[in-house]
Amino acid sequence: MLKIEKYGAVDIGSNAIRLLVVTVIEEQGKETLFKKTSLVRVPIRLGAEVFLAGKISDNSANRMLDAMMAFKLLMKTHNIKRFRACATSAIREATNGRQLAETVLAKTGIPINIIDGNDEAAIIASTDLKNLIQDDKVFLYVDVGGGSTELTVFATGKYVTSKSFKVGTVRLLEGLVDENIWEAMETWIKNETKEFKKISMIGSGGNINTIFKKSGKKIGKPLSYFYLSNYYELIQSLTFEQRITELDMNPDRADVVVPATRIYLSAMKWSGAKNVFVPKIGLSDGIIRSLYNEKKAAEMEVNS
Repeated sequence: MLKIEKYGAVDIGSNAIRLLVVTVIEEQGKETLFKKTSLVRVPIRLGAEVFLAGKISDNSANRMLDAMMAFKLLMKTHNIKRFRACATSAIREATNGRQLAETVLAKTGIPINIIDGNDEAAIIASTDLKNLIQDDKVFLYVDVGGGSTELTVFATGKYVTSKSFKVGTVRLLEGLVDENIWEAMETWIKNETKEFKKISMIGSGGNINTIFKKSGKKIGKPLSYFYLSNYYELIQSLTFEQRITELDMNPDRADVVVPATRIYLSAMKWSGAKNVFVPKIGLSDGIIRSLYNEKKAAEMEVNS
């Protein structure tokens, strides 16, 4: 007998707000299936305002509230059983971020968990990442967002260490990343990977997913440093308008893809990684898995 429930995850990022709906299918004696049912992405670039002015404008706050109202209705229509909303650096750093979260709660009934970089890395680590991380290999996991980049090292199938840096695509676009932050990230990556002879990279985030999709590679096959480097040269040679018309990119992707690729390439160079795997895993996926793991833990407590 199958047990089927739908879970919802809201990711309030610096570049966009997303609602992921996943159908969770449980069958006794078999591995639980997580089927992505719907993904809605609204490109409200909260980080551009926060990183420049320190707060979210009334216009963006109203747009975010409208999006959250829409997400509430979508979750109701999908008959969502469990959901969670998480906000990252833009809301966390905005002087009016907590106030906006309280307004959203009052008007939609959706509580927003404002998380830090370490929380984000831990949530993402609860996903299917473990299926990619093999016992005999070493990986540097790089998750690039609009406001920050989360780095995690895995060796012999286990977590080693992680660190969050305020190096994000929106910050870079606005010229808000000091050279010393780049140097700190470079030093950290080199120090934490120097003892390993061979290392591969795992990349997550909307930009690397876009690059992977356009590469035509089969799922499970990595992108090489050579490919990513050539792609970086290509997008740098094109104007913002040309990336939209010639590479068929969305306008809110056509600008941030350049600094994002720079971050991935830098991480590969500093760690010595020759390949990057792109499993299409992000914060939303981690939220779903966290909700499921909490449910199973609660069931075990009841039955113990």
